[in-house]
Amino acid sequence: MPPLPPDTSARSTLAVSLAGFSCFLLLYGTQPLLPQLTTSFAISPGTASLSVTAGTGMMALLLIPLSLVADRYGRERLMRYGLLGAALFSLLSAWAPDFFLLVLARAALGACIAGVPAAAMAYLGEELPVAQRARAMGLYIGANALGGMAGRLLAGACSDWAGSWHYGLSAVSVLGLLVAVLFWRLLPAARHFTPHSLQPGLLFSDVRRIYADAGLPWLFCVAFLGMGTLVGLYNYLPFRLSQAPYALGPAAIGSVFLLYTVGSYASAWAGRQIARHSRQRIMGVMAVLFTVGIAVTLASPLWLVIAGLAVFTFGFFAVHSVASAWVGHRAGPRRGLVSALYLSSYYLGGSVIGTASGWAWSHAGWPGVTGAMLVCAACVILIALRLRRLGE
Repeated sequence: MPPLPPDTSARSTLAVSLAGFSCFLLLYGTQPLLPQLTTSFAISPGTASLSVTAGTGMMALLLIPLSLVADRYGRERLMRYGLLGAALFSLLSAWAPDFFLLVLARAALGACIAGVPAAAMAYLGEELPVAQRARAMGLYIGANALGGMAGRLLAGACSDWAGSWHYGLSAVSVLGLLVAVLFWRLLPAARHFTPHSLQPGLLFSDVRRIYADAGLPWLFCVAFLGMGTLVGLYNYLPFRLSQAPYALGPAAIGSVFLLYTVGSYASAWAGRQIARHSRQRIMGVMAVLFTVGIAVTLASPLWLVIAGLAVFTFGFFAVHSVASAWVGHRAGPRRGLVSALYLSSYYLGGSVIGTASGWAWSHAGWPGVTGAMLVCAACVILIALRLRRLGE
């Protein structure tokens, strides 16, 4: 692949990073508002979590079909219209008159975003030289973390200031619109895109080849379990912190999501470390680290809860960054499809485990949530040990 001009390469990385920022900004804007939604609509915490998992679930369902469309017709248009539509549906959800319509709007938001992540990962894999991909992927995952932090923090702070969750979610939506406009202006046209056939026979052959790979199915499992732990912990932590002995308000709870800056740093750091150490070693060590972080959140002092969450967040985003780059490295010619399968597993894990964690919270409180998340984390460690025997 001929090298891109430095300005084009930088614009590509920046534009795709903005796309990742916007996806997480919009997708998780309701997470710090769950206690307020519970009160406003007189619903249970598990039901309120549907405002998050409706979007992630719809993403998981549509990632693969839309990635196939992107493989056939190109990636830029799908990303541009997807980001714009997601911001508009987020704004509609902010003023939904009942919870059913709110969930419907959040599901539509997830449908719009579904075409963005796989297209973004494939775009980076196609448009950047091999030497720049791991670093760019680390920056992209780091932007995801920053977007998640910004959305949660902005939603919590604005809803606390205005006295209503409607204004917090509106602020997130307006920022999403601004980012979508900037993305439209920045993204360079693809130079190395090659259309792929949508013939069922060829697709089936490609899928069979992907799942026959020695590493890719296990990396999909890492995505499912890892994202499930992230959503499970961050979905139900606001409920714990809003109760005694902490009794924190929306703004204070939203500020906890500043820990996503740790995740942003971890993603960029892990992208750099791949060039110095093996992927297997970094993934194994970081999987152990985020497991330790989950266990520490069982402590009672608030500072220890936050410290454990910080350790977990660092480890999770490092694992995700390594796994994402590894998937791209092993993907072969069907990068869009492989990226979609990875991300579908990722968001499906967030939806399934994130929602199921509500049962653990209702029956056993925070110890129940952390116990379930520790089981998921232990499985990631076992997979990382298995992947140590895998070649690059």
